[in-house]
Amino acid sequence: MNADAEHADWGPFGRPLFADPEARALSRVGVVDIGSNSVRLVVFDGAARSPAYFFNEKVMCGLGAGMSETGRLNPEGRVRALSAMRRFALLADGLGAAPLSCVATAAVREAEDGPDFCDEVLRETGVRVHVIDGDEEARLSAQGVLLGWPGSYGLVCDIGGSSMELAEISGGKVGKRLTSPLGPLRLMDIEGGKKAREKHIKDVMTGLAKTMGAQRDRLFLVGGSWRAIARIDMERQGYPLHVLHEYRMDADAVLETARFIEKADLEALRQACSLSSSRMSLVPYAVEVLKRLVQAFTPADIAISSYGIREGLLYEQMPQALRDRDPLIEACYFAEAKDARVPGFGRRLYRFVRPLFENAPDTKLRLVKAACLLHDVSWRAHPDYRAETCFDNATRANLGGLKHGERLFLGLALLHRYRNKREGSRFEDLATLLPPEQQAEAEILGKALRFGAMLYLSDNGTAGAQLDWNEATRTVRLELSEHAADLFGEVAESRFRSLANALNAKTEVRTS
Repeated sequence: MNADAEHADWGPFGRPLFADPEARALSRVGVVDIGSNSVRLVVFDGAARSPAYFFNEKVMCGLGAGMSETGRLNPEGRVRALSAMRRFALLADGLGAAPLSCVATAAVREAEDGPDFCDEVLRETGVRVHVIDGDEEARLSAQGVLLGWPGSYGLVCDIGGSSMELAEISGGKVGKRLTSPLGPLRLMDIEGGKKAREKHIKDVMTGLAKTMGAQRDRLFLVGGSWRAIARIDMERQGYPLHVLHEYRMDADAVLETARFIEKADLEALRQACSLSSSRMSLVPYAVEVLKRLVQAFTPADIAISSYGIREGLLYEQMPQALRDRDPLIEACYFAEAKDARVPGFGRRLYRFVRPLFENAPDTKLRLVKAACLLHDVSWRAHPDYRAETCFDNATRANLGGLKHGERLFLGLALLHRYRNKREGSRFEDLATLLPPEQQAEAEILGKALRFGAMLYLSDNGTAGAQLDWNEATRTVRLELSEHAADLFGEVAESRFRSLANALNAKTEVRTS
């Protein structure tokens, strides 16, 4: 097969990424996204269904700045973009991520010198730039959302520097999609000031809403400007968990944050939120779009997605069997296999603690399973800091398919895997974001993991230790085989009592 045929068959990657649908791991893959405002390199690695960000670098180039007037790429931005591409090509070689896969969006596809720029990149770096149209940009962004939220439904809105795309998702599929000229870089060039700009936004959004039809489900926001607004919303509310992926807002929060931005000292706000100057300059324009977007489509709620085009490219190549897997559990399996002292014990530990959660819904059981798989992956940390390391990993790690509340539940459970009490820890305030009953459940799970980790048995001894929970009599019973009885030493007995205290229960131990 010749090179052109390969590119035609496999798109920007030029090769199959998931040749074995049963594979748990993804080989290192580098993706470059040349946008109207930034050029970004991401190198993915790790779990195939939940790829981790092995390397991530962005250069704010502003390729689309001034295009409304000139029809050409911004000259300074073009120089910066080409410099970034030369660096990224060298990095890919050094990181083992070559060849790079590169896509370009609105600015390059609309500029009269876009083809010349692509030719220059190819000549100087050997990287082939794939220019995608607005429809394809919307589809790939929506697929990126599906990578993080399998089976999700709603409206995906991806804002770049020069355009804004919309796409419906439902049942794991991408439906209707549209592109529009509502990127902040374009809005900056509209003559007539704020009043003219708002009228333009309203007219375009009305047309989009008419074509897309009623959208009353979740609105997924993709793009750096949306993430910047979400970070400002966190600052306004004093929200302590600064993880943008899956951060939730509603229509009232959008309006409050818009007013907050209008009244703020933008430089002070930029510094408080750790935003770049070039990003902050776009925020006032983006928030005008967001206000009108929420008014036009009245979503049930709003979720920030850190996943977009780059992740959508990976999802594009995934076989359906891989897409159907739970990204959280896949990432946890991968972490256990790579970092745990006894890979595979997490599955046995899950069977051991499962009776304590007999009536729990599947949404809770997947968190229980994730905690079991992750219970030992931080063992290399200093013993005094393992609890903190576990909590940080769960709440801030790149794990897909997790709401913020679920991150905190998982983090608290793993904290209690290594520490009996959370009082006095630097995580006490974060824990209060969870309702008291969920805090108690997380503590029970963590203490069950702490106890169960004392009962390491080989595969042929998995039936040697079993928990049973009788909620009516508030009794937690431990059944030990003769083979496992010697594992129930003084420390294990102390941890069993701690678990019982968390359950407000009495204990019973049987040996057979």
